[in-house]
Amino acid sequence: MSTPGLHANRPARADRAFVTLVTNADYALGARALMRSIMRTGTTADLVVLHTGGVAEADLAPLAAMGVRLVRTELLPTSDAFNARHARKALHGVAPFTKGEKPSFHTPLDNFAKLRLWQLEDYSDVVFLDADTLMLANCDALFAYPEFCAAPNVYESLADLHRMNSGVFTAKPSQDTFAAMLAALDRDEVFWRRTDQTFLQHFFPDWHGLPVTYNMLQYVWFNLPDLWDWDSVKILHYQYEKPWQIPHPKADRLKPLIDLWHAYASDGPVPKLSDLPCPCVC
Repeated sequence: MSTPGLHANRPARADRAFVTLVTNADYALGARALMRSIMRTGTTADLVVLHTGGVAEADLAPLAAMGVRLVRTELLPTSDAFNARHARKALHGVAPFTKGEKPSFHTPLDNFAKLRLWQLEDYSDVVFLDADTLMLANCDALFAYPEFCAAPNVYESLADLHRMNSGVFTAKPSQDTFAAMLAALDRDEVFWRRTDQTFLQHFFPDWHGLPVTYNMLQYVWFNLPDLWDWDSVKILHYQYEKPWQIPHPKADRLKPLIDLWHAYASDGPVPKLSDLPCPCVC
């Protein structure tokens, strides 16, 4: 890869890719389960992990052993003032998370590094997935969707439909787009309340909506159980608490989803979705 600031461990193997971002050891753990889940779908796309200097080589080794393309990058060159506004303590103080808990390893400023995927110009189309997701069915159809598509942030009520969730989205890499993003991102006194999510909704105001089944948020399990249908869930997103957390503050309410993640995180068998319990009282 000749793009300045990006260094890959191997060439691209396809013109389309599923991409995730790893900025610490916890998300490297999540990425391994995600990549295993994608591989099990029989995809023909390349698998890419963008990783920053916050990840030790030992934490990346399991991903390298899987044949995943590792692309080393850095955080965005944002100003000191921007960084201060979006540091964990400052951001959570102004815009606290009231619906769930973010784990201690969550560093909001790191989220903006996912914009680096627009620099991956050796791919014509990419689908980004957060490292706390699992792919439960083949999603290659997403590569035919336009830029920019994302699912609404639905996990509590219909009022969530007006906000997008940036845990899964479609994009077309372009250095010109990346440059335009940097110009729009770091401006005097700008504050992106939900970091990359708020920024991307601003940058793509006419974003196309994906079905929520392509980004099914785990809180739907107990808040909107009638919306949950294992036959249609394609991507499961563990927003807020992560399934590998011990202790897990919502383990009693999310046990089937936590157990499913651990099945993918191991090297053993994965249960059939048809054998999993229903979230509602049947």
